[in-house]
Amino acid sequence: MKYKEIKKDRELREYIARGNEKLGVMGYTDHSEKHCILVAERAGMILKKFEYPEHTIELAKIAGFMHDIGNCVNRSHHAEYGALLANEWMKKTDISLEDRIQIMSAIASHDESTGSAFDALSAALILADKTDVRRNRVRDKERATYDMHDRVNFAVTESHFKISLPKKQISLNLQIDENICTMYEYFDIFLGRMQMCRKAADILGARFRLTANGSKIL
Repeated sequence: MKYKEIKKDRELREYIARGNEKLGVMGYTDHSEKHCILVAERAGMILKKFEYPEHTIELAKIAGFMHDIGNCVNRSHHAEYGALLANEWMKKTDISLEDRIQIMSAIASHDESTGSAFDALSAALILADKTDVRRNRVRDKERATYDMHDRVNFAVTESHFKISLPKKQISLNLQIDENICTMYEYFDIFLGRMQMCRKAADILGARFRLTANGSKIL
């Protein structure tokens, strides 16, 4: 079963939609199908750039699309719940046992509270997920009600994700409106995720570089 088929699956789309709805009530930023597709295709692009086999690229896309389905169970330990849900769903498909375990393991390891990159698939998933920082992830509501997560994402006026093979470097370049959120607030929220990206890049034989407003941060 291919990524193009999987992203149309009704059951998976319902998991994603329900999880995103719950997170919206809890005050979290967008974790909709748009986020999942972005993560899937960015994870695939990362492995393609580093010249991994097409099969591994396909697994990364599949893992990326399903990585947040555990939010429909609970935000706490959503990575682990998502891995178990994904595993049960994949049993109904022609995805091999070996591929199923790889995908499940990557999904289970993508959250910074409990996970870490351990192979190329998990590294690509982490990099794709943690670098999805953009203004339009903030839900449509009154700015007076924004919490710190909302302000941090809304403050990002530009976000550019780049890979340089000659430099063996993966970069996230941000423009942040400091009238909306201070650099301190940004790093209070994102430093742990960016450090996770640094380890993930290392797994791929690259360095992770973060710049904000033209200054190198990491």
